[in-house]
Amino acid sequence: MSGSIADAISFFRLSCGRWRSQRSSHHLLHRRAEAGGSFIEVVQLEAADPRLEAIAVLHGQDPAGLVGGCRVRWSGSMAWDKAGEAHEGESVFGLIPSDERGRSGLLLRDRGYAETAPVAGHFAMDDRDGLLLTTSYETMNSLERFSFAGPDVRLRTSTVEGLSNTASFCVETRIPGETAAGTGASADATDSPASPETACLSALGW
Repeated sequence: MSGSIADAISFFRLSCGRWRSQRSSHHLLHRRAEAGGSFIEVVQLEAADPRLEAIAVLHGQDPAGLVGGCRVRWSGSMAWDKAGEAHEGESVFGLIPSDERGRSGLLLRDRGYAETAPVAGHFAMDDRDGLLLTTSYETMNSLERFSFAGPDVRLRTSTVEGLSNTASFCVETRIPGETAAGTGASADATDSPASPETACLSALGW
């Protein structure tokens, strides 16, 4: 993308819309790669949204520090899935910057992607305007980096270390008709995520 991304909340706003994700996961223990795909929907939430305020209180943080957040829904499938197994869910998260530029701070989730309990991670923008997310769970640690190759193409690399060690690469493309401002998917949207058969994978959702 041309130009710079000022802060983390701007990065998330550019990510609003509906996306298809193609994913390749490398399972280091098994020395094998697994492919998959998913449908992801990202909807912008304002800082005063009651859901974000509730998450801040849940994590013992002052809601006044929120600058906004998103609601994310995902539905996907992996090549190694057993019959009836699917990767789908929904999460809400809010951002509380720790610096004046808004390029680093806390990312508060009502549920994690690797574990379903509420979790707080950290975000930081690097010098190439990539977004780094680090999260520590009880049994594992994850590191993800997101970057834009264009307004409608987002790249993601992730590593998970713990009971299961994996490294993944995703190419996510915006579904035509969706806008970066998030107006293509309202917070009250009732459309269900695409089925795993028609979606393209991200087992971690966002």
